[in-house]
Amino acid sequence: MIKIRKRKKSSRMDGSGTHGWGARKKHKKSGHRGGKGMSGSGKRADQKKTLITKLYGNKYFGKQGITSRGTKRDTRKRINLGDIEKNLEKYGKLGKDGWEIDLSDYKILGTGEVKNKLIIKAKQASKSAIDKVKKMGGEILLKIK
Repeated sequence: MIKIRKRKKSSRMDGSGTHGWGARKKHKKSGHRGGKGMSGSGKRADQKKTLITKLYGNKYFGKQGITSRGTKRDTRKRINLGDIEKNLEKYGKLGKDGWEIDLSDYKILGTGEVKNKLIIKAKQASKSAIDKVKKMGGEILLKIK
C-alpha cells in the first residue's frame, strides 16, 4: 500500500529533540554552515551555491583545466570565407578589380561559399580557401615574413 500523505519529520519525531540528525549539537543554528565568506563552502554547501555563483560566477565549481607550462594556447586569428562573404562591407571596400579586403593578421579558412571576386591580404590561408577564391577570379595575397 502506498502512503498518500507523509507527515513532516518534525511532527513524527516529536519528543526526540534531534529530528533524525543524530546528536542535538549537530543541527543547531548555523554552526555547520560556516561563518561569513567562503567558510563552510565544502562538501555540503548547497546553501552557499547561489552566493558563490553571484560573487565568482560559474568558474568556481569544477575543473578549469591545468596544462603544462610548455603547452601554449593557439592564439592565431582565423576567419572563414563564408564569414567574409556575409560581411563584405565590414571587412573591405569595393575596388575596380573586386572586393579589396585587408585581413593581414588572420588566417583565411575555406568554409563557406564565395560569390564575389575577392582580393584578400592575409597572414596565412588554407589550400581550399585559395582554390575557392581563385575559382571566382580573385586572389589571396599572403604576407611573407
